[in-house]
Amino acid sequence: MLKENGKLSRKFYEAELAKLHLRLVILQRYIRVEKKRIVVLFEGRDAAGKGGTIKRITAPLNPRICRVVALPKPTDRESTQWYFQRYVHHLPAAGELVLFDRSWYNRAGVERVMGYCSEQEYWEFLRQCPIFERMLIQSGTILIKYWFSVSAEEQERRFRRRIEDPRRRWKLSPMDLESRSRWVDYSRAKDQMFLHTDLPDSPWWVVEADDKRRARLNCIHHLLSQIPHETIERKKVILPPLQIKQGYVRPAMETQRIVTDQFHVQNPPHRNTRNSPRK
Repeated sequence: MLKENGKLSRKFYEAELAKLHLRLVILQRYIRVEKKRIVVLFEGRDAAGKGGTIKRITAPLNPRICRVVALPKPTDRESTQWYFQRYVHHLPAAGELVLFDRSWYNRAGVERVMGYCSEQEYWEFLRQCPIFERMLIQSGTILIKYWFSVSAEEQERRFRRRIEDPRRRWKLSPMDLESRSRWVDYSRAKDQMFLHTDLPDSPWWVVEADDKRRARLNCIHHLLSQIPHETIERKKVILPPLQIKQGYVRPAMETQRIVTDQFHVQNPPHRNTRNSPRK
């Protein structure tokens, strides 16, 4: 279960994740049938593991029911709108689960620290945010907020891995590097944000994320516990018989553009495909 460094082993992690995926599928059907509206916010330090956790949540789910919202920098037009306006556009309809990979709390974090908003805009956000979230909750939306906490040492290790691995380098932005030099400023901003928005009806839940695997399992398990649901049985599925050919003749393979098999194995095991139609 545990490795020498105290972190979860891959074998245990994958087994537990498979169990949680089954529970997520049950939750998804409940949300769809009962027409629930769910909003989950993921905030935290850069490289804290928000994106990886979101990927594990969405992996077994239908993208038509579970959507991920990761908004870019606001356009010139959006910058003139009511601050919450562009987020409202992405809120769920009945039977939907929406995961925000960063959210309206950008104003209390990066915008505050980097000076992208004025003092007046910042304090107006802190005043309006609890009201906005209370309106969502009173309308029947279930709102869950997660803050992923990572140590400075672990963040540095992950940043260095991104620098060294070409497959991960795209994850490291100039803003990420800037956040390292403003670590204490971001800490103060987070503390102030919690002071004004960690409320009984819309609390913040902190996920300790130095161990990515443990953080993912803990977060998914907690998410399932925060949404009351039950198993809704499906009707038994009966596979219909295959349609009779009725004189259909498949065009010759030579007339089609076939993707080259880059992993061809000499003398592959024999497989009887005589009665297996292909298209």
